[in-house]
Amino acid sequence: MTDHLRTPHVRDSSLVLRPWLPGDLEVVLDVYRDPAIRAGSRVPVTDEAAAVRWLRLQEEGRESGLRHSFAVVDTALGELPVGNVALVHPAPGSDSAEVGYWTAARARGRGIAPQALGALTAWAFAAFAGDGLVRLDLIHQVGNDASCRVADKAGYGFAEVLPARPPWPLEGHRHERRAAGGR
Repeated sequence: MTDHLRTPHVRDSSLVLRPWLPGDLEVVLDVYRDPAIRAGSRVPVTDEAAAVRWLRLQEEGRESGLRHSFAVVDTALGELPVGNVALVHPAPGSDSAEVGYWTAARARGRGIAPQALGALTAWAFAAFAGDGLVRLDLIHQVGNDASCRVADKAGYGFAEVLPARPPWPLEGHRHERRAAGGR
């Protein structure tokens, strides 16, 4: 892996961001039993085969450079992942990319999502500045007030309401964060 694609991490914190591993299968299965996670997911995980596919998609995305998905481990809660943060590049050299996240029910309300998203954001702007990345978008369905709060805490300002489009049946919000000096 090249230097700019090293796993991001949060300093002075109990959070560690690392690649997803095959041994995380049970965590993925458990997390996707949560209706809130299933409702916000673009890739449903309903059984072990789907969880294996999900983990494989994370690895393939990292290898292709088009998706960088990281397990979020809060060492204060143990060694197992309690969340996910991801950076999705629509095309190499694009000036924008999309970020996403989820947090396991047992870890919600602890500030993990905004802190992990902040770490991913800092890493993404540092890692891909030379490729022209200047804007990150966080998109969620209207009515997801928790995601609006996470976006705000992570420095993503509200940008616009998006029309409903598959796989989302409702309108959405787009929040954005720009790199220092970004257009």
